[in-house]
Amino acid sequence: MAILVAYDGSEPAQKAVRRAFDEYPDEEIVLLRVIEVADSFTKLSMQAVQEMIGNRREEVTEELHADVGDLSTNGVDFRTEVTSGDPAREIVAYAEEHDIDHILVGSHGREGVSRVLLGNVAEGVVRRAPVSVTVIR
Repeated sequence: MAILVAYDGSEPAQKAVRRAFDEYPDEEIVLLRVIEVADSFTKLSMQAVQEMIGNRREEVTEELHADVGDLSTNGVDFRTEVTSGDPAREIVAYAEEHDIDHILVGSHGREGVSRVLLGNVAEGVVRRAPVSVTVIR
């Protein structure tokens, strides 16, 4: 069984990591960090966008390893992946392409009535995911 945890450094995402480590200690766990690429970047040349993402990917990978190092892993094996794009779409695409069996994602109550209980990314993942999704508050 392969477990995907969407990780953005937030408290709900950290809770999702802890839950994955506690509930699935013997499974393959992947922590996925998506570098969000805003629509405004589409006006830049693709080369400039790729260079920016490459630089940011290195920074985010280092941040991810530092963050996870602060969490108690209790000896659970996991790996980290970094990608870029629209977070919800990238999480779902990763799950589809890598035979993920379950996704854990942190919830963020942000804007509007429909976002009170479920954040934009979590809502998008729940709506599009081909597998079960657990939303962690």
